[in-house]
Amino acid sequence: MKTAFWKADWFFGLIIVVAFFAFSKASGVVPSLERWAYDLGVKSTSKVPSDKIAIIAIDDQSIANIGRWPWPRAVQAKLIDQLVAAKAKVIGNTVFFFEPEKDAGLAYVEKMLEVYNKAYPAAAIDVPGVAPIGAQTPAAQGVQPPADVAEIGKILNEASVSLNNDARLAASMKSAGNVLVPMNFDASYGAPQGKPDKPLPEFVAKNAIGGATGDGNSLHGTSVLYPIELLGTAAAGMGHLTGVLDEDGATRYEPLVVDYYGEYFPSLSLMLAAKSLNLTAKDIKAKLGESVSVGGKTIRTDADTQMYTYFYKDRDGHKAFPEDSFFDVYSNKIPASKYADKIVLIGATASGIGSSTVTPISAGMSPVQTLAHSVSSILQEHFFVTPAWGALATFAAFLLVAAYIVALLPRLSAGKGAMITGALFVALFAAHLGLMVGAAMWVQLMLPMTLLLVGHAALTTKRYLMTERGKEAADLAGAESNRMLGLAFQQQGQLDMAFDKFRKAPLNEEVMENLYNLALDFERRRQFNKAESCFRYMAAFNPKFRDIDERLNRAKKLSETIILGGSAAARTNAGTMILEGGTSEKPMLGRYQVEKELGKGAMGVVYGGKDPKIGRVVAIKTMALSAEFEAEELTEAKERFFREAETAGRLTHPNIVTIYDAGEEHDLCYIAMEFLKGKDLSPYVKQPNLLPPDKVLSIVERVGDALGYAHSMGIVHRDIKPANIMYELESDTVKVTDFGIARITDSSKTKTGMVLGTPSYMSPEQLAGRKIDGRSDLFSLGVTLYQMLAGRLPFEGESMTQLMFAIANNPHPPIREINASLPEWVVPIIERALAKDFEGQRYQNGAEFAAAIREARKAAAATPA
Repeated sequence: MKTAFWKADWFFGLIIVVAFFAFSKASGVVPSLERWAYDLGVKSTSKVPSDKIAIIAIDDQSIANIGRWPWPRAVQAKLIDQLVAAKAKVIGNTVFFFEPEKDAGLAYVEKMLEVYNKAYPAAAIDVPGVAPIGAQTPAAQGVQPPADVAEIGKILNEASVSLNNDARLAASMKSAGNVLVPMNFDASYGAPQGKPDKPLPEFVAKNAIGGATGDGNSLHGTSVLYPIELLGTAAAGMGHLTGVLDEDGATRYEPLVVDYYGEYFPSLSLMLAAKSLNLTAKDIKAKLGESVSVGGKTIRTDADTQMYTYFYKDRDGHKAFPEDSFFDVYSNKIPASKYADKIVLIGATASGIGSSTVTPISAGMSPVQTLAHSVSSILQEHFFVTPAWGALATFAAFLLVAAYIVALLPRLSAGKGAMITGALFVALFAAHLGLMVGAAMWVQLMLPMTLLLVGHAALTTKRYLMTERGKEAADLAGAESNRMLGLAFQQQGQLDMAFDKFRKAPLNEEVMENLYNLALDFERRRQFNKAESCFRYMAAFNPKFRDIDERLNRAKKLSETIILGGSAAARTNAGTMILEGGTSEKPMLGRYQVEKELGKGAMGVVYGGKDPKIGRVVAIKTMALSAEFEAEELTEAKERFFREAETAGRLTHPNIVTIYDAGEEHDLCYIAMEFLKGKDLSPYVKQPNLLPPDKVLSIVERVGDALGYAHSMGIVHRDIKPANIMYELESDTVKVTDFGIARITDSSKTKTGMVLGTPSYMSPEQLAGRKIDGRSDLFSLGVTLYQMLAGRLPFEGESMTQLMFAIANNPHPPIREINASLPEWVVPIIERALAKDFEGQRYQNGAEFAAAIREARKAAAATPA
């Protein structure tokens, strides 16, 4: 039977492979996944962009200050003059100059000059862009205009120059000698038919590259737009800005050369890179379908001679290539000297001018930014390649996955199959990312990866459907076993496990009776939220069962009446739970009856309680660990809580609070401890509430003894501070509290991301994250002693960083300068307790600290006043 099943799965797997392969060829799903994986690989890499590239943006601010677009070309000319004076290396202007700029007045001025030149050819004035006057009669050629007419000719000449912005821009570009402008092809990958309508002008044709070899392909231009002759002749060169979009409309690659009827023209980015290396288009060589080289740099391409541009990620919220506003540079707010020896790119980023493109790192990138990424990719040889063996690797991976699905997966159990499928998927995905990040290679592996997931899911689903009926029969057979286990757990008091087992049994009258009794047990334990869940589960099956409707409403009301450890808004009557009929009952935490709330801390609420069996009054400290830890950390936090509570519970010392019990209930962890009548030392750390110095030293001496005992038991407190030392003034009783709590919470993070704790009292080694021992507690005790004697902390700072630096490096202010009434013998005790060198200068144990205080006090008492 097993062999028959395997043969059926083998044939089914083969069908899956064939069907998937056909589907991948007919749809765009797999190619879209490949593009997604490529973009993910680009985002996973991190390279530094060239610092030689600067962008001057025609942005909204510039348009608001200079005027509506398009601007007079004299504006561009002025900026070019500024950049030339600042010795910019190359200027790349992405603005198209396909049409002349004709001022309305200039046409009339040129007509008047034409009449003037015909009348007085001997004094003819050359007009840029206007054909010279033809031959005149000898008599007319010698005629000179009268003085006033000559003055009119001079004014007309000045007007023609002033109004001719094209001539103004051409003069600036020619003077600069390093300005590159764009042209644009109407292009496709299919070779054009026939010949062009007319040959290219010389000023365009001279920009063809030095040579192209190889059997590869390239983009083919069928028509071309180029700058007007006046500007094209003045430019130092031009390159194409012909964009190619991927199937999803994104820009991932750039055609480095375009074939225009046998002549190959470079992209503007390639020309900019060449010009920055003091080269021309003739120095660019192309191996079609392999690479393009310029000045010793080789840019590897795909089969269509396209470069997979490297797009640099933004850093610290700033664009990879910073943009300066055109107006700021134009108005000298930003000095042009900033662009000395830079490749300066001028382009539009303002809304409504040009169109942004989608790239692997951005949903909207301006063309000038895209150009900057391309230029940097060429100059730094940062680009992605599809290796020649990439297609073979993709096919081999597809065959491997197909063989796994057809031959191996049907033989494996569900668990092993899931493990191996997961391992293969991770390996293929890691190979994809590894090649992109480590070698800048793009090998398309989404086809085998998708086949792996689809094949595994299909086979798993088929197995499930075939065996589902058998599993349902097995579940029915095990229903009685689950019910019996539920009863057993209920008798043992493990109500949660009993509820879990009852829910696995099909509901009938017998199981409903069992669940009803279980819900009553939850009520007896005052776990009303769990009783509500149990009644609600039953009501979904039969809402008329017994008095379930009344019971459900009662449990719901009681569960909302009090939430131990919750906010003040969730508690009523100081912890008293109101029951029906006006009676009241005290809520329970484990075996302890909660009497009232004593106070709140950072991690929870402290209640006053009582053990009803023996009448012992206790303090119950609750900790809402589920609110402080993520789900995956909660189990570990609870284990650490009980481990630390058990450790602290072993401490038996007259100056350490006694811990009686620890448990968990109502999603709270709690510790039942000795009830203390006093209060902590927090009120006694500031004027005018400071205790007498002798009283303070007596308290610290006893705390030192307590810490010495705890340290000898291998327990470090970690959070010694006035708030964790209880003191009853009438009986002069001192108790150290919260042993182990700091260790329980030290890995928890609050909602603002700060580590829980009290940095003002931490030792230098604790702040540095080192492994600490009892000597860290003695430093904290020294800070507490200083504060209780001086009324201020020894180390302070306006920020957490300044405070940590002060604790680690700065000396504390001499205490007698703050409180001159203190005896001199207090100073060495303070100095040693706050020593930053914990191995050589600080007290080594609590007993030594306490003994130092004790001996000093005795010596002072024995010394005559």
